Amino acid sequence: MRKRIALLGLCLLVAVPSYAQSRLQTVLNTGVLRVGTTGDWNPMSIKDPATNRYRGFDIDVTTELANDLGVTVEYVATDWKTLVNGITANKYDITGSASLNMSRAKVAGYSQPYFYLAFVPVVQKSELSRYQDWQDFDQPNVKVAATLGTVQEKMVKEFFPNAQHIVIEAPARDYQELLAKRADVSVTSNVEAATLVDKFSQLAIVPVKAARRPTPIAMLLPQDDQVWINYINHWVELKKTQGFFRQTAEKWGLKSL
Repeated sequence: MRKRIALLGLCLLVAVPSYAQSRLQTVLNTGVLRVGTTGDWNPMSIKDPATNRYRGFDIDVTTELANDLGVTVEYVATDWKTLVNGITANKYDITGSASLNMSRAKVAGYSQPYFYLAFVPVVQKSELSRYQDWQDFDQPNVKVAATLGTVQEKMVKEFFPNAQHIVIEAPARDYQELLAKRADVSVTSNVEAATLVDKFSQLAIVPVKAARRPTPIAMLLPQDDQVWINYINHWVELKKTQGFFRQTAEKWGLKSL
C-alpha cells in the first residue's frame, strides 16, 4: 500500500509541471502571445519597412486569437529557414500560416488546417510563349529560383531535377530573381502568385493544366505541448464554424481550394 501511495504521489508531481509549463498558461500569465511571422508572404503576412508594422491574413487571424485569449499580440520577425527553429527554441508560441510539410512535422506540431492552396509557376510575361506545362521547365537551360527553407525549395528540385536551381536566402525572395531576369521561373502558391502578377505587370502565371501539390496550411506549435495544441485546435474549429476564416480570406481576396 505504501508503495502504491508513493508511486501515486510521484505521478502527481510529474504531471503537474507538464500542465503548468504549457504555452497556454504562460501566455495567460504573461498577457502576451508571441507570433513568429516572416512578413514577406503577400497577402498572408506583409511587413511595412517604413513602420515595421505587419498586416495581412495571418495578422488578422493571430490578432483575433490574442483577443479571444484576452492578451496582446507580439510579432517576432523570422524567416523561412529558421521558422521551425523559432518554435523549438521557444522564441515564439505559435507561427502564422505555414504549409503542412512532413519534414517540419517531425520536430514541430501543427494546428488543424484552416486554408488550402496549391502551387503554380510564374514567369516573365514576355517569356510566356515558351512554357505550356510543368515539364517545359525541366530543362538544363532553365533557371528555377527558390527561397532557402521554403517548401518550394525541395519542390522545385523534385519537379525539375534537370534544371538549374538558384536557391537564395531571406530577406531576398525567389521572385526577385525572376524580376531581375536572373531566373526563368519561380514556383509559388496560387495565393502569392495572384498578388505578384497584380503588383508586377511584367509577370504572368503559366496556364498549366493543373496546379500541383494541393496543400493545407496551419499554424506551427510546440510538438510536445498537447494542452496548447488542443486549445488552438478548438479555437480553429470554432472560428471555422462561425465563418471567421472564410470572411478573413474574402477580405484579402483569397480563394481556398
